[in-house]
Amino acid sequence: MTEEEIFTKIRDMLADNFEVDKDKITKDTNFTSDLDADSIDLVEFILQLEDEFGAEISDEDAEKIKTVGDAVNYIVAHKK
Repeated sequence: MTEEEIFTKIRDMLADNFEVDKDKITKDTNFTSDLDADSIDLVEFILQLEDEFGAEISDEDAEKIKTVGDAVNYIVAHKK
């Protein structure tokens, strides 16, 4: 799976979860400031990432994922 395919899948997940137009989601989109995600939203999203991509994301690593680009880069680096 390419980086672009990962981005597209994450973008689509976010568009569904946060009812946002997927065309407005970029790699610079911040989960808290741009999508108004709270801590529960973020935990649910991290769990979705783990399920979707088969990645284990530690709590420490999850705290570092602030933008869509961060999530894409993490998955690229840790996908199985």
